[in-house]
Amino acid sequence: MLPSPHPFSRCTVATVRQIFHPDTGQRLADNQMVCHYPNHYELTRKDLMVKNIKRYIRDQVKEGNSVEGADCLPVTYLLPADYSLFVEEFRRSPNCMWIMKPANAAQGRGIFIINKLAQIKKWSSGRFAGRDQETYVVSRYIENPLLIGGKKFDLRIYVLITSFRPLRMYLGDGFARFCNANYSSDLADIDNMYIHLTNVSVQKHNEDYNDQHGGKWNIQNLRLYLESTRGLAATEKMFSDIDDLLVHSAKSVQNVIINDRHCFECYGYDLLLDDDLKPWLVEINASPSMNATSQGDREMKTKLMKDVFDIVLPDSVNVNDPDFKGATSTGPCRDTGDFVVLYDEAAEAERAARAEEMKQNAGRGRSARERPASSKLWK
Repeated sequence: MLPSPHPFSRCTVATVRQIFHPDTGQRLADNQMVCHYPNHYELTRKDLMVKNIKRYIRDQVKEGNSVEGADCLPVTYLLPADYSLFVEEFRRSPNCMWIMKPANAAQGRGIFIINKLAQIKKWSSGRFAGRDQETYVVSRYIENPLLIGGKKFDLRIYVLITSFRPLRMYLGDGFARFCNANYSSDLADIDNMYIHLTNVSVQKHNEDYNDQHGGKWNIQNLRLYLESTRGLAATEKMFSDIDDLLVHSAKSVQNVIINDRHCFECYGYDLLLDDDLKPWLVEINASPSMNATSQGDREMKTKLMKDVFDIVLPDSVNVNDPDFKGATSTGPCRDTGDFVVLYDEAAEAERAARAEEMKQNAGRGRSARERPASSKLWK
């Protein structure tokens, strides 16, 4: 059993594996909780995320279910496993750019862009020659990103999941992260990461980096900008599409995540918007940085952490109560602080059952899907 008497244990992604490994002899007390699921990497490791989402889409199509919002990945392959398939696709679209990423790295490390097959052949000849082959994810580069002020940006959105079965998701705050250099798709700029990567860990080394705002906009400001430039309807649809993307991504791993009652997790979703306002899933972070780059950033992240604790362990809960079963016992989901309920599977099932009962009794019914839109939070 972990020695700390406190109900929360700050665990890294490595520590949580030790806690739940059967050979370590460690056990969590009934009133203790950790901030990661044992196999969170099914969602947060890039190659496994791709595999799970692709499998989920195939399964949903076979069952005749809607996958609107689930098609959130650009054309993507895993190397070296899919090398032959990637080469075929590359030759079908020889003028496209592709972005290479290590499957298990963060903060922009190891990322580069290619536009010639010779580049990857030279790179792979040495990379995959040995037995220890590091997996890379190669994706079609989104060459028409939405630009603001001529600069590329992406979105960091925080999502709290307190249970995967039943699925309980909360949508938190977020921000847009901007590049410091104006965007260019010219081949001469293919190696300029200040143009292509929005990671703060990369951009802070640029001489034009602004320490006052950290190259960030909050989501509310982004929404106001899009409403004024693209219109209310298009902006509402974009945020609704983001909602669907978030829910589908969690459902893609719902049956493989170890849903331990001691666990919860706040994920950092990175999304890219193209010029048609379609959201694309870049990656999902298991340990999103809480380091602040500005005063506004510090206030937002401090409030975020407080809200997470208020949801996972509300004041009304006694952790020493024998009936306390972690965050899974504190349902149904309720809006808390800056978090709004994104998806509550148990509540959805109840609404569906009531709607079906009304339909049978009255001969008519209404749709049971009443999940709140993200615009509720980001107006």
